[in-house]
Amino acid sequence: MLAIDILIAEDEPSILESLDFILRRAGWSIGSVTDGEAALESVRRLKPRMLVLDVMLPKRSGFDVLKHLRAEQETKQLPVLILTAKGQQQDRRIAEELGANCFVTKPYSNAEVVCAVRQLLGENAGPA
Repeated sequence: MLAIDILIAEDEPSILESLDFILRRAGWSIGSVTDGEAALESVRRLKPRMLVLDVMLPKRSGFDVLKHLRAEQETKQLPVLILTAKGQQQDRRIAEELGANCFVTKPYSNAEVVCAVRQLLGENAGPA
């Protein structure tokens, strides 16, 4: 299995499709999962450079996934971008307390997502 840059954990097909498209177009390799259990499993197996994580996921919430990642030595430093629904200040606060690196609120603009990902991956101009 090739290493991937970004793992997307999102259960809404249209959002997943759009994220996959804009991030691939920006030049990154993408993997995706649609529930929290699979997100944890895939992070351990695929070792992505970062995780784009929806808060509302089946099986395990994004918060639960984040809590587990931060508790484990090898995933403690993984950059995590949290997707939250509009107006969920509380989600944002909880995610910050759990160690999220960045937030994007749905509905988001493509540029906003790409920009946030570049920041988290430490790439100013995008992939080489």
